[in-house]
Amino acid sequence: MSRIGRLPVDIPSGVQVDVNGFDVRVKGPKGELIRSFSRLIGIKMDAERNQLNITRNSENPAERALHGTTRAVLANMIHGVNKGFEVILEVEGVGYRAEMEGKNLALYVGYSHPVKMEPPAGVTFETDPKTRQIKVLGFDKELVGQVAANIRKVRPPEPYHGKGLRYLGERVRRKAGKAGKGAK
Repeated sequence: MSRIGRLPVDIPSGVQVDVNGFDVRVKGPKGELIRSFSRLIGIKMDAERNQLNITRNSENPAERALHGTTRAVLANMIHGVNKGFEVILEVEGVGYRAEMEGKNLALYVGYSHPVKMEPPAGVTFETDPKTRQIKVLGFDKELVGQVAANIRKVRPPEPYHGKGLRYLGERVRRKAGKAGKGAK
């Protein structure tokens, strides 16, 4: 039995979960998420304990792989609509900066023009000019991570000077520069 999959998912107060066969709808103070899951995995609501239990029918490798994944996705949905998720990016480089223009994010990262990014529904941006950080906030973990990856893709950190956009705490492997001319 999967060690992650067999753990029940606690539902905090203020979050509503509706299980309709293989479709799960989670609604909370931050927003609402709907997702369909595989028919190989059973999702049962325990109203008495206010928990979700995830089960599987056999030891088939496909079902075993989905067991823990389904539980983790459900736990992330519940956490997201209750507290939300955030990904922090750092801006590194001389003259590089990020600014807010209304709801949109403007990145000045060495191009001849600012790169403007509009947040999708359910995602917001915050910038801090002192710490040179960009925060991507939202209730859908998958969407928040994808938007952060798209921002990082505008100017990924380069290995020679380390300039670019990186995740908070990301280590960039540095390379040595060009060797000088040798003595004759």
